[in-house]
Amino acid sequence: MEYRDYMVRATAGNAQIRAFAATTKDLADYGRRAHGLSPIATAALGRLMTGTVMMGQMMDNDSDMITVKMDGDGPLKSVLATADNKGNVKGYVSNPYVIMEPNAAGHLNVGGGIGEGTLTVIRDMGLKEPYVGQVPLYSGEVAEDLTYYFTKSEQTPSSVGLGVLVERENLSVIAAGGFIVQLMPFADEQTITHLEFNLGKFSSVTDILKAGKTPEDMLKIVLDGFDIEFTDTVDLNFYCNCDKDRVERALMLVGKKDIQEMIDDGKDIEIKCHFCNKAYTFSVDELKAIKEKAK
Repeated sequence: MEYRDYMVRATAGNAQIRAFAATTKDLADYGRRAHGLSPIATAALGRLMTGTVMMGQMMDNDSDMITVKMDGDGPLKSVLATADNKGNVKGYVSNPYVIMEPNAAGHLNVGGGIGEGTLTVIRDMGLKEPYVGQVPLYSGEVAEDLTYYFTKSEQTPSSVGLGVLVERENLSVIAAGGFIVQLMPFADEQTITHLEFNLGKFSSVTDILKAGKTPEDMLKIVLDGFDIEFTDTVDLNFYCNCDKDRVERALMLVGKKDIQEMIDDGKDIEIKCHFCNKAYTFSVDELKAIKEKAK
């Protein structure tokens, strides 16, 4: 069977619960290859892109965008992902080549790689100013941090599970994905107790996906005993909308003095996109034209 990344949305318990689940193996592996990521950076970016693309499905309009950024004092420094509500996501890691010892459980030490700092969520919904929410990092492990964010910043009791499994020999991604389960304000105690019981005995996202289970299967496990209604299925893509014109506009912002220094060097310059690592080359003549348009 051909592998594809996709996400499902569902409600359960007479709409007292809303849930999202995704498989993101290709997304995570594309990020690894595009940026030459180390295993720990692959896990960090794969987890954050998975969480962010599911959060994108919580937005209403096609033009809405969400950005989630984790800034820490660990060697990875920061991890960022941006998504829309159509299943498109992109992201990058500030320091993509970090190598670290496994954590005490023998897993990739993403929490140690990110360290202590802040998690920032920016929702751009076409208003004059975007909505910005920020909380301290809870553990740096991404899923726990998003769970903490939903509870503290949005007052929505939630459980987030994320996982990326990296092959030890060739460093490719074997499995990746996750879920977000949220309680609605009118959820009753019986629903809450039963959901907590299910989450308590859930193994791990990577165990489920490695066994060949689907996002639907994952939610059936998390929501065992509830009536589940799957409401939507969305294909997922690593999508970057960069082009030479966008890079040129960014180049204008550095100012005439810095552009003149590039011109004086007398060589073509190469600028790479943060998100997809695509390289754009500008000749000296192009730099002169950009300088004329710059402020």
